[in-house]
Amino acid sequence: MNAAAPAHVFDASLPAFEQDVLLKSKEVPVLVDFWATWCGPCKTLGPILEKLAAEFNGGFLLAKVDVDKEQQLAGYFQIKSVPTVMLVKDGQIVDGFPGALPEGQLRQFLAHHGVVPREAVEEAAPAEAAPLDPHEEVVRLRAAVHAEPEQDELKLDLALALLKTGAVAEAEKLLDALPANLAQDDRALRGRARLGFAALLKDAPPAEVLQAAIAADPGDLRARHLLGARAIVEGESQAGLEQFLEMLRRDRGFAEGLPRKALIDAFRVIEDEDLVGAYRRKMASVLF
Repeated sequence: MNAAAPAHVFDASLPAFEQDVLLKSKEVPVLVDFWATWCGPCKTLGPILEKLAAEFNGGFLLAKVDVDKEQQLAGYFQIKSVPTVMLVKDGQIVDGFPGALPEGQLRQFLAHHGVVPREAVEEAAPAEAAPLDPHEEVVRLRAAVHAEPEQDELKLDLALALLKTGAVAEAEKLLDALPANLAQDDRALRGRARLGFAALLKDAPPAEVLQAAIAADPGDLRARHLLGARAIVEGESQAGLEQFLEMLRRDRGFAEGLPRKALIDAFRVIEDEDLVGAYRRKMASVLF
């Protein structure tokens, strides 16, 4: 456990869980991190969660559950894999996710549920800038890259703008050329996820054919996957999420966990935080 956040991070156990987590969550949100010492992704996620707990200064508490030491508690919550994170507010689990999310998405997850740093509670939210036209943004960024070709951040911005205009091949070249530090940036991962959906559709049947296949066999999860990907790429985010969620409901283990992976990739791509939050909760209700 990170010593930088002792006041806001604690080890949870079954005997004290009701007092330390459920009752405490009526005063302050509690994030419960189910982890294990042998789990590689846990070693990535844990320090980020502890860093945020320190930064938020009591905006939420972080309860750590070692599933090997607390097998009964993990069994009670039907933990199938680690890491698994759950958010508890007012004595109830309100959301959660399996796997390790990058810091940017963790911040979005907390913000969506109104979890903010304690010292920032009274601060007014900054005004949102008007969305830019993707084509105009491409023109602006091309000029910026030409003027400062050594600035890789600008190339990443250009790649993301190109993806929004459908220029997949050029965007992929720019993403492939990014240095290692930027390749793991949240925005680069979002671009990769969008590229993955676009690649799926290269030889895919048209939407009408996929819809007919699903009408004939609602259990055709391959058709649902392709139809969901097409909807995401075409900006019909909710329709795409519905297809992926139905895949999860029907067979969460299909194609080595493809339904869950498709949902997580879609969460990376979709910029509507309210929609993503709503479908994170729906995914959690199916998984947990």
